[in-house]
Order: sequence, then C-alpha cells, then structure tokens
Amino acid sequence: MKWSSLIPSWGRKNSISSPQDILKELLRRASSNTGIAVNWKTALQASTAVACARVIAEGIAQVPFKLYRERPAGGMDTAKDHNLYELLYLKPNEWQTSFEFREQMGLHLAFMGNFYAYKVRGLRNKIVELLPFEPQFVTLKRDGWERSYDVYTGNGKAMNVPSADMWHLRGLSWDGVQGLEGIKLAREAIGLALATEEHGSRLFSNGARPGGILSTKSNLTKEQRIELKSAWEEMQGGSANAFNTAILSGDLAYTSVAQTGVDSQHMEQRRFQVEEVCRHMRVMPIMVGNSDKAATYASSENMFLAHVVHTLMPWYARIEQSAAVNLLSDKERSEGLYFAFIAQALMRGASKDRAEYFAKALGSGGSPAWLTQDEVRALEEFNPMGGIAAALPIATNINKGTPDGNKAP
Repeated sequence: MKWSSLIPSWGRKNSISSPQDILKELLRRASSNTGIAVNWKTALQASTAVACARVIAEGIAQVPFKLYRERPAGGMDTAKDHNLYELLYLKPNEWQTSFEFREQMGLHLAFMGNFYAYKVRGLRNKIVELLPFEPQFVTLKRDGWERSYDVYTGNGKAMNVPSADMWHLRGLSWDGVQGLEGIKLAREAIGLALATEEHGSRLFSNGARPGGILSTKSNLTKEQRIELKSAWEEMQGGSANAFNTAILSGDLAYTSVAQTGVDSQHMEQRRFQVEEVCRHMRVMPIMVGNSDKAATYASSENMFLAHVVHTLMPWYARIEQSAAVNLLSDKERSEGLYFAFIAQALMRGASKDRAEYFAKALGSGGSPAWLTQDEVRALEEFNPMGGIAAALPIATNINKGTPDGNKAP
C-alpha cells in the first residue's frame, strides 16, 4: 500500500511518500493561525475549552436517563423489566457507571462531534453491553447509503463493525452521517486562547519584562556572555523577581524591546477569548466562571435556567432520539417504549416560586387543580402520602391563616 493513498488528494501541495510526511501533513492541517496545533489533546489544556466540555458532559451525566413505557390509557411507567433499563440508568458495561458512560459521551460529542459505542449482544439478540470507542480510532466507511465502521484496536489491527452493531451518536452534521468536530470549528478561538495563555506564562516567567537587550561597549568573550546572561536571569528572571531593581556595573545598559502586558491589553484579550470559545461551544460564560460584574442573584438564576433550556435541552433531545432509533427495535417503539432525561430538578426555581406554583397546581385561589398532592410530592422526590392523605384531610382557613382553623398567634 502506498502511504499517499491514506491522504486525500485535495489540498496536497507536496508528494506524500513516508509516514513522516503524513505526520507533517496532519500537523499542518491541525495547526491554527497562531502556529499552535489544536486537537483534542491540546484543547484539554485550554481552560475555557475543557470547562465548556465539562459543563456539557456533566450536564448530560448528572440527569437520570431512563427507559419508559407509555400506558394505553395515558401516562407512563419506568420499563424496569427491559434489559436496556439498567444498562442506560446504572451499568452500561463491566467497568463504567451510567454517569461515567454519559460523561464520556458528552466529552466526545463536545470535542469530536461523534460518539461511538459497540452494541454487545447476548441471547435472543438482546443488547447486554455498550462499549465506547475513542472517536479518533473510528473511521466511517460509506458506500452510497450503506455504512460501516473501521475501528483501530492497536498493534496495527482494525476491526470492521456493521452499522447495525454500532451506536453512532452525532452532533451538528453537514452531511447527516458524520458529526462536525467541535475542535475544528473552534480551532482559531482555542488556538488564540492557548497562545494568550502561553504569552501570559512567559510574561511572568521573565519577571513581567519579557524582552530586552543588555549592551556594552566592551568586547565580551563567549564565557563572559554566558556568565552575564546567567547572572541576569538569576537576579531578574521569574515572577518572584518581578520589578526588582537592576544594578548594572561597568558600562552595561538595558534597553526594553517588548511591550508590557498593559500595552498589549493582555487581560482584555484573554477575557475576550473566554467569550469566543464559549460562543463556539454554545455555553454561557457564567457557566465556566466568567460572570458579569453587573449580574445579580436573580439574573444569575435566570441564566442558569437559560443554560438548561438552550445548551442542555438540545443535547437531551438529540440523545433521546438517537437512543430510541439505535437501541430499540421498531416493535419496541410501537409498543410505547422510549428514553427520556429527567431534567425537572435542573429546572427548579427558588423555594418561594415552587411553593406558589404548586399551590396553584393544587387549586389554590379557586382555580381548577391539575396536580394531586402525591404528584407534587413526586416532583419534589418525596414518598407518596397515599391513604394517609385521604385519612387526614386538611381544611385550610385562609382568613385565619392556619391549617386547623385556629387563630394565628
């Protein structure tokens, strides 16, 4: 096999004749305009990028994900008798919990735009395990509308997985088959964020004066130049020596040749890059610790709810539908089986707001009730009162202000 056959012909400027040429080509394509290579490994070193990915991944993982069965007369029940219930809610494979599995799913989707899990089947063709693959080791093969997946397993070996045995969950997609890589879409934003972070590190490692020239009219030997540089770095290098007074002997003179952090508006640039990366990842800056100084508690609460609605809910819908299509059969779907995230806990407002809402739901103020006491208790994750509620009716006297009708003290 020719090495050149592994690289598409489009965009190739030079001939590819060795593995080294392939590596150079891949690095060139992964490089941003800052000169920094941006891939999933380097993106994990960008604080804002990894914070956005964690917000998405943990938001997908922390909410219960359950299999339900619709009732013929309306309503639904958890389908605990189905093999997929425990698989998605508790233990998808031998070593992962459901939280860890879905956290990995969210991380892969946020960074790579695709999540792959192999469906291990047991008796009666039932799915008994879901084994996640790292997306960089999976290659989608397409022949018309037929799809299969080549998975690199190490030691130069690869296995082919039919589409029927692969749960392929894709993010935003151009062709409807393969998800677009979030890292590639945000390459320049992440690359600039990494560059500004590196610039800041070098700024302080050099005593907040990143560059300058020590000059003298004397002719110095090589050993004297090395000794002078070493002595200068010992006295002035590092943040601990920042702003120390430099004492120059003989005819030595220091000339600065670089801008300071203030001159280059370094902090403003770093703050803007936080917002830029968040914009690419569709995460509100407040969710990664970048809050507006003018934000109040009330506005922050609304921002958190907006995060659930505009960031997490699209991911929930995407995963729910993908799981139903890829893990359930046509017969099971026709029987009313479906997957759902239980996101009510994330949508809770303040205690006062919930109390007013539940009071109206129970018929307060003469309005018709649309919830029962047990349904309200279920939403708050309390056990049902059942017969106790029926045996102990509570007649609230609004005028006197106490449940038993006695006057308030």
